[in-house]
Order: sequence, then structure tokens, then C-alpha cells
Amino acid sequence: MMLLEFSMTPLGKGESVSKYVARSLDIIDRSGLDYRLHAMGTIIEGEPAEVLAVLQQCLDAMAADCDRVTCTAKLDYRKGHSGRLDAKVTKVQEQVGRPLKTGS
Repeated sequence: MMLLEFSMTPLGKGESVSKYVARSLDIIDRSGLDYRLHAMGTIIEGEPAEVLAVLQQCLDAMAADCDRVTCTAKLDYRKGHSGRLDAKVTKVQEQVGRPLKTGS
């Protein structure tokens, strides 16, 4: 399974780009893959082909009316392991010995 964390932003569309980000989140949510939205991006979990296809769909949706798009992405592939969106956080909390702020 793969974790893909990414942030995609159109350039030249003003200070607030939430309407463009919302397009991506609609695609991600409809994909059926597990994901977490956070203040600076989104993390998706799935098979490599699935998460990369979602990334491509997000780019296509943003590029439909944006002439320039930037994207930062991190990939973490680990064969035979799923459920890492939560498991990785749980493991760190166990090491610290208490719950940490992990989202809304």
C-alpha cells in the first residue's frame, strides 16, 4: 500500500484558492480511498496505481481553468501494510505516552 501526501495549488488565482482545493477533495472523497485532509494538504492511502490516478484526476480538474499549477507530493510505499493513516499516528502517540493533536 502507498501513502501519498500532496498539496496542489493554482498560480495566479488570488490569495484564497479554497474553491480549487475543494475540487480535489471532491475527487478524493468520491474515489473511495481512505484519506485525511489537514491544513496544508491531504494524505491518501491505497494501491500505487489508485493514488497516482487520483493525483492525476486532481491535476486535470485544476488545470481545466488554471494555466499553471504547482504540486508538492511525498510517497511512502510499504509492501503488505495497510491502515497506516491511523497506525503511524497511533505508534507515535504510544511512544510519547499520551494522545496528541491529530486533526479535527
